[in-house]
Amino acid sequence: MNKTFSQILKIAIPLGLGIFLIWYIFSDFTDTQVEDLKSYFRNANYGYVIIAVSLSIFSHISRAYRWLFMLEPLGYKPKLTNNFMSIAVAYLMNLGIPKSGEITRGVLLSRYEGVPFDKGFGTIISERVVDLIFLLAFTLLAIFLKYDILFAYVTELIPIKKLLILGVVGVVLLIVGYVLLRYLKFGFISKIKTFISGLKDGVLSIWTMKKKGAFVFHTFLIWGLYILSFYSATLALEQTSDIAFSTLIITFVVGSFTFAFTNSGFGTYPAAVAGVLSLFAINFTVGTAFGWIVWASNIAAILLIGITSLVALPIYNKAKISK
Repeated sequence: MNKTFSQILKIAIPLGLGIFLIWYIFSDFTDTQVEDLKSYFRNANYGYVIIAVSLSIFSHISRAYRWLFMLEPLGYKPKLTNNFMSIAVAYLMNLGIPKSGEITRGVLLSRYEGVPFDKGFGTIISERVVDLIFLLAFTLLAIFLKYDILFAYVTELIPIKKLLILGVVGVVLLIVGYVLLRYLKFGFISKIKTFISGLKDGVLSIWTMKKKGAFVFHTFLIWGLYILSFYSATLALEQTSDIAFSTLIITFVVGSFTFAFTNSGFGTYPAAVAGVLSLFAINFTVGTAFGWIVWASNIAAILLIGITSLVALPIYNKAKISK
């Protein structure tokens, strides 16, 4: 019962947050702002949106190809088509239950390519660690590029004295956490240590693969396509078409975090994007319209290729077996 309740909360809390943010933002809009919002939607250049979505899909293909390099040392050579469709279905599953897609990928790979779930899932964890490193690198780049504005904004919200206190508390918690993990042997701590060890092994396993260069190339390609996709989307609205590179990066980073930690950014992505853009003198209504255009187009693509892949996987593999 507790496990079921926990699963419900994982879905309900992000979903509830998204619904609340949508209500909160739109309830504060004037009639003029609502009309402006509609105008931005009508006048957007959806050709650039299509380009943005296409680049995003190419990144999924690159991700599917990169997965081959991680599975090959384990003795498995799955079809690129199965890899891609498994990833597409995984993104579809994440729309409903955050992080369920990783498990789905492992299950589908096991079913259609015979890769044991634990081995397949291990490679997925490894690639997620790499992606997290890249996301953190972009985060540091964003902070470096816009440090003055971000620092002024944060200190306006939270006084420097409180920031220092939070910093000290954070250091103390890190020390306590290290001591607990290093010296205590409670059951749940052992599980945490095992998990961290697994992450470490996952990262190190990348250096033992035969095609490290190709893996690194596709990792940069994936994130390069993400950035290009986001940049293409900014061209859809005249008001966002000339934003600075630094603004582009920080908006991309914040948006990526909402996709990663909520139900694919439902409600939170447009709100976060609009909030960040408003820091850089872009009208909040414009930012809201831009955020919804980017989010809706990505979700539409995920639904399209995800549902198509879900239907096509058994058909494709049945045909493959019958040959």
